[in-house]
Amino acid sequence: MAERRDAVIIGGGHNGLVAAAYLAKAGLRPLVLERREVVGGAAVTEEVHPGFRSPTLAHSAGPFLPPIARDLALERHGFQVLRPAVRLFAPALDGPPLRLYEEPARTAAELSGICAKDSARYLEFHESLARIGRLLARLLTTTPPSLERPGPADLWKLLSLGRNFRGLPKKDAYRLLRWGPMAVADLASEWFETERLRAIVAARGITGMFAGPRSAGTSANLLLQAAADPHSAGPASFVKGGPGALAAALASAAGSFGAEIRTGAEVARIMVTGGAATGVLLSSGEEISARTVVSNADPKRTFLGLLDPTHLDPDFLERVRNYRCLGTAAKVNFALAGLPKFAGTEPGDAAASLSGTVHLGPDVDYLERAFDAAKYGDFSPEPYLEVTIPSLLDPDLAPPGRHVLSAYVQYAPYNLKRSDWEKAREPLGDAVTAALARYAPDLPALVLHRQVVTPRDLENVYGLTGGHIFHGEHSLDQLFTMRPILGWARYRTPIRGLYLCGAGTHPGGRVTGAPGRNASREILRDLRDLSRGRG
Repeated sequence: MAERRDAVIIGGGHNGLVAAAYLAKAGLRPLVLERREVVGGAAVTEEVHPGFRSPTLAHSAGPFLPPIARDLALERHGFQVLRPAVRLFAPALDGPPLRLYEEPARTAAELSGICAKDSARYLEFHESLARIGRLLARLLTTTPPSLERPGPADLWKLLSLGRNFRGLPKKDAYRLLRWGPMAVADLASEWFETERLRAIVAARGITGMFAGPRSAGTSANLLLQAAADPHSAGPASFVKGGPGALAAALASAAGSFGAEIRTGAEVARIMVTGGAATGVLLSSGEEISARTVVSNADPKRTFLGLLDPTHLDPDFLERVRNYRCLGTAAKVNFALAGLPKFAGTEPGDAAASLSGTVHLGPDVDYLERAFDAAKYGDFSPEPYLEVTIPSLLDPDLAPPGRHVLSAYVQYAPYNLKRSDWEKAREPLGDAVTAALARYAPDLPALVLHRQVVTPRDLENVYGLTGGHIFHGEHSLDQLFTMRPILGWARYRTPIRGLYLCGAGTHPGGRVTGAPGRNASREILRDLRDLSRGRG
């Protein structure tokens, strides 16, 4: 008879690997089952053309939370963070480019040549967002409180949060309460006059969202980013070797603690007996029994795809079906014969300017028009692009003198009204190439290969239901105590012994590792209670 596992983790994405590492470090022997032949989920670095390795999906590291990296000693396993001096570069077709630097004072100095008022306001915005971000950062590694039966620990967390909130300057406390429900376009326009700077701020609120900058509540997405990285220019953390190197470091760390990882192992069904998870059935027919089952898959795939619906209450199932999980993002990766010349760069400063994020979306109206296309079931012919050229900071990703370019694309809805994604794949790639060429006219001639990853690929290849990169919308009604749904935001599920640890749980998507760490803490707490006879 096969050995019964302490825990089986479904999915070897970064959160599943984080959970496995923490469980193994605590003395358990978890088994991670990954459907693909490589771990990492959306955090993968793959060869897109001979000699060219690109971050296939996520192109930055979230940022990955430093306390997790320290807990798991990831540096010993090859994890190395790369930070550019220029966090964000926004070229213009009819004027000087805009650079947002690691040092906010340097950014303010550059803005002084564009708009003196924005230069003065930028430092205030940066400092206010940083203070609010530091307060919210405490929530990232906190299990949402129980609303129905709050215990002493829950009440203490709420009291502590209240004290920290009262510690904010009055202006910041007012801003935090006011900003969350706002449209991010309104927030940006209240602070700044320069259209490109408004668009940069607004883009942080719409990333990964089926929403435009004028949609209510999009500022909450910006605040969630600020909790992970409070810098006003947005996250700019890259990993040497690409995101796949982070996944490899996590897998190595988990293995060093005693976790086992199997690739090419697709879970077909979570087995349930008497209302409790007892193991998993693989598509090969193999059964693996376990005390605990942990799903790194998104909530819809877990509850509607891996479980027999007879094990769940009809009302719960209906709420899962209503969980909003339709994506609107695509990815286009390029292998280039050289470094494209973006407007506003000179040979001496191009590498420094382009080594962070390149923002292509000139104003808020442009972003809103791009969303308009998605609302009516089409991809945007003039998409908003968040671009990186990771081979500038990490030359090993491409042959000498050559580069990889990674373009995150909005808007590309999962459901197309007048076509399908196999027919629309190359037209989308053409639209992205054309959008890039407006700012870098020499780029088309440099393209050696182009990889287009559609929303359907995100679902079929990478297991993201609806093609949603965050396992579900980052909207106010799907965050914190309501992620994924109200009453089930504490990583547990209606099935005893079955937990969630993916981006569909608090605090949501991006490559932070927080959901995996939080889930492992709750699993270990439950197992300790069971061993003491309190379960």
